Formats: sequence, C-alpha cells, structure tokens
Amino acid sequence: MLPFRGQLSIAHANVSSRSITLFRGSERDAATIRGPSIKHHIQAQLDAVAGRPRARPAIRGPARPHFCAVEALPLPAPQRVASVDALRGFTMFWIIGADGAAKALAEMLSGKGMIPSTAGNIIDGQFEHAEWEGLRFYDLIFPLFIFVTGVAIVFSLMRLIEQESKSTAYWRVLPRSLLLFALGLVYGGVTESWPNSGVNESWPDIRLLGVLNRIALCYLFTSLLFLNLRLPGLIVAFVAILVGYWALMTFVPVSGIGVGSYAKDANLANWIDAQYLPGRKWNGAWDPEGLLTTLPAIGTCLLGVFAGLLLKEPNLQPHQKTLWLIGAGTSMIALGVLWGLQFPIVKNIWTSSYVLVCGGLSALLLGVFHQVIDAWERRSWATIFIWIGASAITLYFINGIVGFQPLATQLVGGDVGSFVDSHLTPGAGSFLAHSVGLVLAVALAGFLYQRKIFLRV
Repeated sequence: MLPFRGQLSIAHANVSSRSITLFRGSERDAATIRGPSIKHHIQAQLDAVAGRPRARPAIRGPARPHFCAVEALPLPAPQRVASVDALRGFTMFWIIGADGAAKALAEMLSGKGMIPSTAGNIIDGQFEHAEWEGLRFYDLIFPLFIFVTGVAIVFSLMRLIEQESKSTAYWRVLPRSLLLFALGLVYGGVTESWPNSGVNESWPDIRLLGVLNRIALCYLFTSLLFLNLRLPGLIVAFVAILVGYWALMTFVPVSGIGVGSYAKDANLANWIDAQYLPGRKWNGAWDPEGLLTTLPAIGTCLLGVFAGLLLKEPNLQPHQKTLWLIGAGTSMIALGVLWGLQFPIVKNIWTSSYVLVCGGLSALLLGVFHQVIDAWERRSWATIFIWIGASAITLYFINGIVGFQPLATQLVGGDVGSFVDSHLTPGAGSFLAHSVGLVLAVALAGFLYQRKIFLRV
C-alpha cells in the first residue's frame, strides 16, 4: 500500500441550473450554468494522460461565478475496483479448476435420464473450444481476461500519472510487459516437461507465444496507445486494427491457397506462423496465440480501455454506466454476428467478428458486475471472485507449473476417487478432485488478499 501524501486539492463549486439560480434584479434575468458534457470529461482524462492541454468546454450564457478553496488533503492509498477484480476472478475461476469440475459434473449426469443427460451434454459442449468456427462459453474466457486487462489499464495508469508522472507510467508499463513476457517463456518451457526435467533447454521445445505472452503484448501496446492518444485517436486505432486485420486476411494472397480463405490450416495467420514463428507451436504448424492474431487481440484490450473510461466518468450515475455497458455490448454482439456472415467467428485466428462478439459479451458481464457489486454494493456473493481476481496471474502461473488439481489428486485421488466413483456415479471422483483443487486455489487467494499481498508482475 502506498503511504499517504499531502496534496493540494482545489474544490470547485459547479453550479447547476437545477440547484442554483443567479438573481440579477429579477427572475427574468436569471442565468443557468451548465457543466461540461460526458464527452468533455472523458476527453479531459485522456488529455491529461497524453500530456496535451485541456480543451475547456464552451460556457453558454453569462460568465459563471468561480468559487474555489484550497486545502491540504491526504492522498489515500489506491482502492481496488471490486467489480473489475471480481470479473477478472470470474474469468480465472474457470481456468484454475472450475472447468474440470464442470466437465466432471457433465460425466456424472450422463446416462441419468433424458433431462440430466441433455444438461450434461450442454455443459460438456460449452467447456470445449469450438473446433473452428462458432463460439462456446470456453471461447469467451481468454478474451474476457484481456478485456478486463484493458479496463485495469485505465484505472492503474491514470492513478499513476495523477500521483507521479507520465514518465513513471512508462517505466511501469515497459518492465512489467517484459517481465510478464519472460514469465510466459518460463511457463511455456516448464509446462511440457515438468516435473521430469524442469525448464526445457532446447529452444524448439519452448512456446514463444502463449497465453501470458499475449497478455504481455496486449498490455504493452494498449498502454502505449492509451498514454499517447486522445479519445478520437483510440477509436481510430481500434477501427483500423479490426478493418486492417480483415483486409489482410481477406485480400493478401497465401502461397498455395490464394486469397480470402479463413479455413483451418489454410489462411494467412496460420501461414505466417508456419513460416516465421520459431519455437514450439500449440498446434504443431501454427499457434492460436500466434504472430498476426496478436493484432486483433490488442483491439479486444482497447475495448476494455473504452469500458474503463466509461466507469471513471464522473457525470454518469452508476446505473447509467450499467445501461451504457449493456447497450454497447448488445450493439457489438449484433455487429459481430452480422460481420461473421462474411468474416466467420473463429477464436483460433481471433477474427474481427470474434473481437466484437466477445467484446460485447464482456461488456454485458462487466455491466452486471458493476451494477450488483459497485452500485448496489452487494459483494458477499462475489468474495471468492474478488480474492482470485486480485492475484489472477499468480494463481494462473502456480496452476500451470504445479497444478491445484494434481495436488488435490494426492489427497483425494487413487483409492479415494475410485471409491467415490463406485459408490456414487462415474465422474464423481474426478469432480471431487477438481473441487478440492479449486478449494486450495481459493484458500491461497483468500490468504493473499486478507494479508494484502498482491504479487504484481
């Protein structure tokens, strides 16, 4: 936690036409004062980040009276945004064990009658990635995490600039991105060989671009865009990324394939990985977190930045922010589905339609979490999500290197799991092991949170 610091705070008296009327001899001469628009507030925040002079909104009517008082106020340590932590934790919850528990539950429901079996089939299908085209719940997890990363960029970098300086923000972004990328290399080298030989020494066995590496690149480039562009520039960058990626995938010819192909193993993104991406690739010849597909993933992170700016908008009430998030999310889903008729929704090549649909679903989820947790202040149900979200990368790394489910298997696997399977139903032993693993992960997250130990990358 940062220490308290003395800071001069200038409190302005903003006069509203609904609250104060300036009398000048008669009611007919009264003038109303209007505050700056939502657009001006967001632009002002971005101007401050980009180091540009702030454009003051025009004031209608007579010159407004200016009241100000200067007082020394302590600057409190930054508070975590509960809804953002909770949504990040909701994402990581499925990665560190809940997905395995859900699939085990599906196995338990299989063969138990028409309705349970149907429910089991639905659950099992939603926790598998779509083979190519299409979208399932499991396909939403990763882009949702990147979306939340974009939201967090707004809160963390703006606070850092307000308390320190813009150069400090750069020094936070650059080393953090490099360290996270390096951890991704370690993760990619360990997960295939642990515990037999530790980190792989042979370069071809290390996955250069994996999940942590993609998060690092998205964080780096989105932060640089946020620190240097105003709101119109960010919007232009987002549109250019999606349209530019579509144009590359559609019009650039691929050797032996031609143009306009989005099929598996027969598209520009897969071809570039096969030709130019070194190291081990997830699918042998190409990687779903490959070179070209990183570009639209940055677009997903930018959507999170837009959502973060909306959450910080002081002129909107909490329920209004929720409505904006739900409205924008619904619009993006509709636009993504329409675009998907020509540019299919494919996670493995992170198509522009996939960006919009997942971005829309992420905005809807953020709207719900914001309304319930921040506006209504009902947080108890989301406690474990908040714990996990506060240490998400740490838990992901530990789960990949050691694994919470393998640890749980040492406790309740083997004969215990077989006993449970035989006396209850097939799949119950696996469900127990994944559930115990999830409990271990939540216990560690709660321990770190209660002691305010946030291991930052």
